[in-house]
Amino acid sequence: MTTVPAPKELDPSASLASLYGVKLRKLRIRAGWTQRELGDKIPVHHSLIAKYELGNETPSKDISDLLDKLLGADGDLSDLWVHVERFPHTDAFLKFKELEAKAAAMHKYLAHSVPGLLQTEAYAREMMSHALPWCTADEIEEKVAARLARRDVLAKSVPPLLWVVLDEAVIRRPVGGPSIMCEQLAYLLEASAAPNIEVQVLPFAAGSHAAMGSSVTVLSFDTGPNLVYLEGGALTDLVKDRKRVARYSHKYDRVHAMALSPAASVRWIEKAMEEIGTCRPYE
Repeated sequence: MTTVPAPKELDPSASLASLYGVKLRKLRIRAGWTQRELGDKIPVHHSLIAKYELGNETPSKDISDLLDKLLGADGDLSDLWVHVERFPHTDAFLKFKELEAKAAAMHKYLAHSVPGLLQTEAYAREMMSHALPWCTADEIEEKVAARLARRDVLAKSVPPLLWVVLDEAVIRRPVGGPSIMCEQLAYLLEASAAPNIEVQVLPFAAGSHAAMGSSVTVLSFDTGPNLVYLEGGALTDLVKDRKRVARYSHKYDRVHAMALSPAASVRWIEKAMEEIGTCRPYE
């Protein structure tokens, strides 16, 4: 006798895509259809229905609207689909945020922007506005508030060590114009004065390096193995395999070794602020 495996348990809190999948599965089961039967009615392959339900893939708007109609969702699936598309956080990013709050140390190389934990409100808003041009002003403000809330981890009674290496491009690119960028650079200098925060600059003059084209975060914990979080464009990955973690940690170490010292980096950022013309280094 063949035993049919139990359906994989879903976690609606994992992401908006997972919440969509949970609702889709409930509606399908309520209708009394198998994944294959629902797929035949669209029509799409039943494996796609499984991926939608697991939150591993998001249907197109047309398919989502058809699922909504077939399953009698009264617009609920279509409405949720809009939010899934607007806020496409990957499971890797959501898990990273959870782990970030528990880390004893974070070592980061950033290729294109100031790390979220050290962003000012104005800088974060400017970044969000360009990264998510389809969002309303209210939605942008919600995301800015969520990013700023992540900084609370640095205000804990025993805060984590945060060691950041910034590519020169991060400092040179005038995000939001001179005023916003001056405020951001001043905030970086202020933050670097804290005993648990180190900031280094990797100048263009250093030439090619091990982490070109992507950003790397190595998370360390009081107990448990290190993890690595990778960002490159719209792609993210949370690395747990120890061999891969060791390799990416080695990449970070090489970048860290090529960067200016923390003291020299402070002077470098101060000079960059002076070159902007309207800045005053943090005092």
